[in-house]
Amino acid sequence: MRFGPVPLTEAAGAILAHSVPLPGGRLRKGCTLGPDELARLTAAGLTHVTVARLDPDDLHEDAAALAVAQALVPDPVTQGLDLRAVGTGRVNLHATAPGVVEVLADRVDALNATHPMLTLATVPRWQRLAAGEMAATVKIIAYGVPGAAVAAACAAGAGALCLHPARATRAVLVETHTDPAARPLGAEAVTHRLAALGVSLAAHLHSPHRESDLAATLSGIAGADLILILTASATSDPADVAPAALRRAGGRVDRFGMPVDPGNLLFLGSLDDTPVIGLPGCVRSPALNGADWVLERVICGLPVTARDIACMGVGGLLKEIPQRGRLREAK
Repeated sequence: MRFGPVPLTEAAGAILAHSVPLPGGRLRKGCTLGPDELARLTAAGLTHVTVARLDPDDLHEDAAALAVAQALVPDPVTQGLDLRAVGTGRVNLHATAPGVVEVLADRVDALNATHPMLTLATVPRWQRLAAGEMAATVKIIAYGVPGAAVAAACAAGAGALCLHPARATRAVLVETHTDPAARPLGAEAVTHRLAALGVSLAAHLHSPHRESDLAATLSGIAGADLILILTASATSDPADVAPAALRRAGGRVDRFGMPVDPGNLLFLGSLDDTPVIGLPGCVRSPALNGADWVLERVICGLPVTARDIACMGVGGLLKEIPQRGRLREAK
Protein backbone atom coordinates (compact mmCIF):
# COMPACT_ATOMS: atom_id res chain seq x y z
CA MET A 1 0.00 0.00 0.00
CA ARG A 2 1.21 3.50 -0.85
CA PHE A 3 0.29 6.33 1.51
CA GLY A 4 0.77 10.08 1.22
CA PRO A 5 -0.27 13.32 -0.50
CA VAL A 6 -0.96 13.29 -4.26
CA PRO A 7 -2.31 15.85 -6.73
CA LEU A 8 -6.03 15.61 -7.28
CA THR A 9 -5.27 14.69 -10.89
CA GLU A 10 -3.72 11.43 -9.61
CA ALA A 11 -6.20 10.66 -6.83
CA ALA A 12 -8.97 8.91 -8.76
CA GLY A 13 -9.78 5.53 -7.19
CA ALA A 14 -7.64 6.19 -4.12
CA ILE A 15 -8.88 6.02 -0.52
CA LEU A 16 -9.18 9.33 1.31
CA ALA A 17 -6.88 9.13 4.33
CA HIS A 18 -8.25 12.03 6.39
CA SER A 19 -11.67 13.64 6.55
CA VAL A 20 -11.90 16.94 4.68
CA PRO A 21 -14.39 19.67 5.69
CA LEU A 22 -16.15 21.04 2.62
CA PRO A 23 -18.97 23.50 1.99
CA GLY A 24 -22.18 21.57 2.40
CA GLY A 25 -20.68 18.73 4.43
CA ARG A 26 -17.60 16.74 5.31
CA LEU A 27 -15.93 14.27 2.97
CA ARG A 28 -15.20 11.39 5.33
CA LYS A 29 -11.95 9.48 5.51
CA GLY A 30 -12.03 5.98 4.08
CA CYS A 31 -14.19 6.85 1.10
CA THR A 32 -13.02 5.98 -2.40
CA LEU A 33 -12.42 9.09 -4.47
CA GLY A 34 -14.58 9.09 -7.60
CA PRO A 35 -15.58 11.86 -10.00
CA ASP A 36 -18.12 13.42 -7.61
CA GLU A 37 -15.70 13.51 -4.67
CA LEU A 38 -12.88 14.92 -6.79
CA ALA A 39 -15.19 17.61 -8.18
CA ARG A 40 -16.13 18.70 -4.65
CA LEU A 41 -12.49 18.85 -3.60
CA THR A 42 -11.61 20.87 -6.70
CA ALA A 43 -14.52 23.26 -6.12
CA ALA A 44 -13.22 23.85 -2.57
CA GLY A 45 -9.87 24.98 -3.99
CA LEU A 46 -7.79 21.94 -3.03
CA THR A 47 -5.01 20.78 -5.31
CA HIS A 48 -3.61 17.91 -3.23
CA VAL A 49 -5.07 15.31 -0.90
CA THR A 50 -3.62 12.58 1.34
CA VAL A 51 -4.66 9.12 0.20
CA ALA A 52 -3.97 5.43 0.48
CA ARG A 53 -3.55 3.48 -2.74
CA LEU A 54 -3.74 -0.29 -2.65
CA ASP A 55 -1.24 -2.39 -4.54
CA PRO A 56 -2.50 -5.31 -6.64
CA ASP A 57 -1.69 -7.83 -3.92
CA ASP A 58 -3.34 -5.80 -1.14
CA LEU A 59 -6.73 -6.45 0.45
CA HIS A 60 -9.02 -3.59 1.46
CA GLU A 61 -9.38 -3.22 5.24
CA ASP A 62 -12.99 -4.44 5.28
CA ALA A 63 -12.27 -7.55 3.20
CA ALA A 64 -9.22 -8.32 5.32
CA ALA A 65 -11.11 -7.98 8.60
CA LEU A 66 -13.90 -10.25 7.39
CA ALA A 67 -11.45 -12.88 6.16
CA VAL A 68 -9.69 -12.98 9.54
CA ALA A 69 -12.96 -13.14 11.48
CA GLN A 70 -14.24 -15.99 9.32
CA ALA A 71 -11.02 -17.91 9.95
CA LEU A 72 -11.43 -17.41 13.70
CA VAL A 73 -14.98 -18.70 13.57
CA PRO A 74 -15.34 -20.98 10.54
CA ASP A 75 -18.56 -22.47 11.98
CA PRO A 76 -20.55 -19.75 13.80
CA VAL A 77 -23.35 -22.16 14.73
CA THR A 78 -21.20 -24.68 16.60
CA GLN A 79 -18.80 -22.02 17.89
CA GLY A 80 -21.64 -19.89 19.25
CA LEU A 81 -20.36 -16.58 17.88
CA ASP A 82 -22.00 -14.12 15.51
CA LEU A 83 -19.86 -12.08 13.10
CA ARG A 84 -20.90 -8.45 12.63
CA ALA A 85 -19.03 -6.40 10.04
CA VAL A 86 -19.19 -2.72 10.98
CA GLY A 87 -16.89 -1.20 8.35
CA THR A 88 -13.70 0.86 8.83
CA GLY A 89 -11.75 -2.39 8.89
CA ARG A 90 -13.58 -3.87 11.86
CA VAL A 91 -15.58 -7.06 12.47
CA ASN A 92 -17.00 -7.76 15.93
CA LEU A 93 -17.79 -11.21 17.30
CA HIS A 94 -20.74 -11.55 19.66
CA ALA A 95 -22.06 -14.40 21.78
CA THR A 96 -25.22 -15.98 20.39
CA ALA A 97 -26.27 -17.34 23.82
CA PRO A 98 -25.22 -17.07 27.48
CA GLY A 99 -22.02 -18.98 28.10
CA VAL A 100 -18.27 -18.79 28.64
CA VAL A 101 -15.71 -18.09 25.94
CA GLU A 102 -12.76 -20.35 25.34
CA VAL A 103 -9.83 -18.36 23.94
CA LEU A 104 -6.79 -20.17 22.57
CA ALA A 105 -4.24 -17.55 23.60
CA ASP A 106 -1.37 -19.05 21.60
CA ARG A 107 -3.36 -18.68 18.38
CA VAL A 108 -4.40 -15.12 19.23
CA ASP A 109 -0.76 -14.23 19.93
CA ALA A 110 0.37 -15.87 16.70
CA LEU A 111 -2.24 -13.97 14.69
CA ASN A 112 -1.24 -10.64 16.22
CA ALA A 113 2.41 -11.36 15.40
CA THR A 114 1.84 -11.83 11.66
CA HIS A 115 1.56 -8.13 10.73
CA PRO A 116 1.28 -4.97 12.86
CA MET A 117 -1.72 -3.73 10.87
CA LEU A 118 -3.72 -6.91 11.65
CA THR A 119 -5.10 -6.96 15.20
CA LEU A 120 -7.38 -9.15 17.30
CA ALA A 121 -8.54 -8.20 20.81
CA THR A 122 -10.56 -10.65 22.92
CA VAL A 123 -12.14 -10.87 26.34
CA PRO A 124 -10.17 -12.92 28.90
CA ARG A 125 -10.23 -16.70 28.57
CA TRP A 126 -13.32 -18.28 30.14
CA GLN A 127 -15.09 -14.91 30.38
CA ARG A 128 -18.83 -15.25 31.03
CA LEU A 129 -20.94 -13.50 28.41
CA ALA A 130 -24.63 -12.80 28.05
CA ALA A 131 -26.29 -13.31 24.69
CA GLY A 132 -25.26 -10.47 22.40
CA GLU A 133 -22.17 -9.43 24.36
CA MET A 134 -18.95 -8.90 22.43
CA ALA A 135 -16.32 -11.60 22.68
CA ALA A 136 -13.71 -10.16 20.33
CA THR A 137 -13.01 -7.53 17.71
CA VAL A 138 -10.88 -7.79 14.58
CA LYS A 139 -9.46 -4.42 13.52
CA ILE A 140 -7.32 -3.67 10.49
CA ILE A 141 -5.40 -0.51 11.32
CA ALA A 142 -4.38 0.49 7.79
CA TYR A 143 -6.68 1.00 4.80
CA GLY A 144 -5.22 -2.11 3.21
CA VAL A 145 -2.81 -4.93 3.99
CA PRO A 146 -0.90 -7.45 1.90
CA GLY A 147 -2.97 -10.48 0.98
CA ALA A 148 -0.14 -12.77 2.08
CA ALA A 149 -0.25 -11.26 5.59
CA VAL A 150 -3.99 -11.83 5.75
CA ALA A 151 -3.54 -15.45 4.71
CA ALA A 152 -0.88 -15.93 7.37
CA ALA A 153 -3.11 -14.36 10.03
CA CYS A 154 -6.02 -16.59 9.04
CA ALA A 155 -3.86 -19.70 9.33
CA ALA A 156 -2.39 -18.62 12.66
CA GLY A 157 -5.71 -17.79 14.31
CA ALA A 158 -7.91 -20.51 12.82
CA GLY A 159 -10.59 -21.59 15.30
CA ALA A 160 -9.14 -19.51 18.16
CA LEU A 161 -12.50 -18.71 19.77
CA CYS A 162 -15.47 -20.77 20.89
CA LEU A 163 -18.46 -20.00 23.10
CA HIS A 164 -19.57 -22.82 25.38
CA PRO A 165 -23.28 -22.27 26.16
CA ALA A 166 -24.89 -23.14 29.47
CA ARG A 167 -25.83 -26.82 29.79
CA ALA A 168 -27.20 -27.00 33.32
CA THR A 169 -30.72 -25.67 33.93
CA ARG A 170 -31.60 -26.72 37.52
CA ALA A 171 -29.48 -26.12 40.60
CA VAL A 172 -30.11 -26.96 44.25
CA LEU A 173 -28.61 -24.87 47.04
CA VAL A 174 -28.11 -26.47 50.45
CA GLU A 175 -27.37 -24.03 53.27
CA THR A 176 -26.31 -25.17 56.70
CA HIS A 177 -27.08 -23.38 59.95
CA THR A 178 -25.92 -23.47 63.56
CA ASP A 179 -29.04 -21.68 64.78
CA PRO A 180 -32.28 -22.24 62.81
CA ALA A 181 -33.67 -18.94 64.05
CA ALA A 182 -30.70 -16.95 62.73
CA ARG A 183 -29.44 -18.92 59.77
CA PRO A 184 -27.50 -16.88 57.18
CA LEU A 185 -29.24 -16.39 53.89
CA GLY A 186 -27.04 -16.60 50.78
CA ALA A 187 -29.65 -17.45 48.18
CA GLU A 188 -30.03 -13.98 46.70
CA ALA A 189 -26.48 -13.59 45.41
CA VAL A 190 -26.31 -17.25 44.35
CA THR A 191 -29.61 -16.97 42.47
CA HIS A 192 -28.30 -13.90 40.64
CA ARG A 193 -25.16 -15.79 39.59
CA LEU A 194 -27.18 -18.72 38.28
CA ALA A 195 -29.65 -16.49 36.44
CA ALA A 196 -26.81 -14.87 34.48
CA LEU A 197 -26.44 -18.21 32.67
CA GLY A 198 -30.14 -19.09 32.56
CA VAL A 199 -30.03 -21.56 35.46
CA SER A 200 -32.93 -21.66 37.92
CA LEU A 201 -32.63 -22.34 41.64
CA ALA A 202 -34.91 -25.37 41.74
CA ALA A 203 -34.69 -25.75 45.54
CA HIS A 204 -33.17 -23.97 48.50
CA LEU A 205 -32.67 -26.48 51.29
CA HIS A 206 -31.51 -26.01 54.87
CA SER A 207 -29.66 -28.39 57.14
CA PRO A 208 -28.11 -28.24 60.59
CA HIS A 209 -24.36 -27.77 60.37
CA ARG A 210 -23.62 -31.39 61.21
CA GLU A 211 -22.10 -34.04 58.98
CA SER A 212 -24.89 -36.58 59.44
CA ASP A 213 -27.71 -34.07 58.81
CA LEU A 214 -26.06 -32.56 55.77
CA ALA A 215 -25.32 -36.03 54.34
CA ALA A 216 -28.99 -36.97 54.73
CA THR A 217 -30.07 -33.78 52.96
CA LEU A 218 -27.66 -34.39 50.09
CA SER A 219 -28.83 -37.99 49.72
CA GLY A 220 -32.41 -36.82 49.24
CA ILE A 221 -31.67 -34.53 46.29
CA ALA A 222 -32.92 -35.74 42.91
CA GLY A 223 -33.23 -34.19 39.46
CA ALA A 224 -30.60 -31.51 39.89
CA ASP A 225 -27.95 -30.62 37.31
CA LEU A 226 -25.81 -28.98 39.98
CA ILE A 227 -25.63 -29.06 43.79
CA LEU A 228 -24.27 -26.10 45.73
CA ILE A 229 -23.37 -26.19 49.42
CA LEU A 230 -23.02 -23.02 51.48
CA THR A 231 -22.05 -23.61 55.09
CA ALA A 232 -22.72 -21.47 58.13
CA SER A 233 -19.13 -21.97 59.26
CA ALA A 234 -16.27 -21.74 56.79
CA THR A 235 -14.95 -25.05 55.46
CA SER A 236 -11.39 -25.15 56.79
CA ASP A 237 -10.20 -28.65 55.90
CA PRO A 238 -10.99 -31.54 53.53
CA ALA A 239 -12.30 -33.40 56.60
CA ASP A 240 -14.61 -30.56 57.67
CA VAL A 241 -18.40 -30.91 57.84
CA ALA A 242 -19.37 -30.28 54.20
CA PRO A 243 -16.70 -32.36 52.42
CA ALA A 244 -17.17 -35.14 54.94
CA ALA A 245 -20.95 -35.05 54.46
CA LEU A 246 -20.55 -35.29 50.69
CA ARG A 247 -18.39 -38.39 51.04
CA ARG A 248 -20.79 -39.87 53.61
CA ALA A 249 -23.65 -39.40 51.13
CA GLY A 250 -21.73 -41.47 48.59
CA GLY A 251 -20.07 -38.66 46.72
CA ARG A 252 -16.45 -37.67 46.27
CA VAL A 253 -14.30 -34.59 46.72
CA ASP A 254 -11.90 -33.90 43.84
CA ARG A 255 -10.35 -30.63 45.00
CA PHE A 256 -10.35 -28.59 48.18
CA GLY A 257 -9.02 -25.02 48.10
CA MET A 258 -8.11 -22.74 45.22
CA PRO A 259 -5.40 -20.11 44.61
CA VAL A 260 -7.94 -17.32 44.11
CA ASP A 261 -8.71 -14.70 46.72
CA PRO A 262 -11.51 -14.17 47.63
CA GLY A 263 -12.60 -17.75 47.11
CA ASN A 264 -9.85 -19.87 48.68
CA LEU A 265 -12.22 -22.14 50.64
CA LEU A 266 -14.01 -23.75 47.71
CA PHE A 267 -14.26 -27.47 47.15
CA LEU A 268 -15.36 -29.37 44.08
CA GLY A 269 -16.71 -32.89 43.79
CA SER A 270 -19.69 -34.90 42.64
CA LEU A 271 -22.61 -37.00 43.85
CA ASP A 272 -24.01 -39.66 41.52
CA ASP A 273 -22.45 -37.85 38.53
CA THR A 274 -24.00 -34.53 39.59
CA PRO A 275 -21.36 -31.81 40.10
CA VAL A 276 -21.15 -30.50 43.66
CA ILE A 277 -19.52 -27.20 44.57
CA GLY A 278 -18.82 -26.28 48.15
CA LEU A 279 -19.10 -22.50 48.04
CA PRO A 280 -16.86 -20.14 49.99
CA GLY A 281 -18.64 -17.64 52.21
CA CYS A 282 -17.72 -14.75 49.89
CA VAL A 283 -20.49 -15.81 47.48
CA ARG A 284 -22.92 -14.03 49.79
CA SER A 285 -21.55 -10.88 48.17
CA PRO A 286 -22.30 -10.18 44.49
CA ALA A 287 -18.63 -9.26 43.93
CA LEU A 288 -16.50 -11.49 41.70
CA ASN A 289 -14.73 -14.30 43.53
CA GLY A 290 -13.04 -17.59 42.69
CA ALA A 291 -16.26 -19.58 42.93
CA ASP A 292 -17.59 -17.71 39.90
CA TRP A 293 -14.82 -19.10 37.71
CA VAL A 294 -15.58 -22.68 38.72
CA LEU A 295 -19.37 -22.30 38.81
CA GLU A 296 -19.59 -20.78 35.33
CA ARG A 297 -17.49 -23.46 33.70
CA VAL A 298 -19.36 -26.29 35.44
CA ILE A 299 -22.70 -24.81 34.33
CA CYS A 300 -21.43 -24.76 30.75
CA GLY A 301 -20.51 -28.44 30.87
CA LEU A 302 -16.77 -27.88 30.86
CA PRO A 303 -14.57 -30.21 32.90
CA VAL A 304 -12.82 -28.48 35.79
CA THR A 305 -9.98 -30.58 37.13
CA ALA A 306 -7.81 -30.11 40.19
CA ARG A 307 -5.08 -29.02 37.78
CA ASP A 308 -7.38 -26.41 36.22
CA ILE A 309 -8.06 -24.90 39.64
CA ALA A 310 -4.38 -25.00 40.57
CA CYS A 311 -3.63 -22.90 37.47
CA MET A 312 -6.03 -20.08 38.42
CA GLY A 313 -3.50 -18.24 40.61
CA VAL A 314 -2.23 -15.86 37.92
CA GLY A 315 -4.90 -13.16 37.92
CA GLY A 316 -6.47 -14.76 40.98
CA LEU A 317 -5.88 -11.80 43.28
CA LEU A 318 -9.33 -10.26 42.97
CA LYS A 319 -10.79 -7.11 44.42
CA GLU A 320 -11.24 -7.30 48.18
CA ILE A 321 -14.78 -7.78 49.54
CA PRO A 322 -15.22 -5.36 52.48
CA GLN A 323 -17.87 -7.61 54.09
CA ARG A 324 -15.33 -10.38 54.75
CA GLY A 325 -14.82 -11.20 58.37
CA ARG A 326 -11.03 -11.15 58.01
CA LEU A 327 -9.53 -8.89 55.35
CA ARG A 328 -6.16 -9.49 53.68
CA GLU A 329 -4.65 -6.49 55.43
CA ALA A 330 -5.65 -5.03 58.76
CA LYS A 331 -7.11 -1.54 58.67
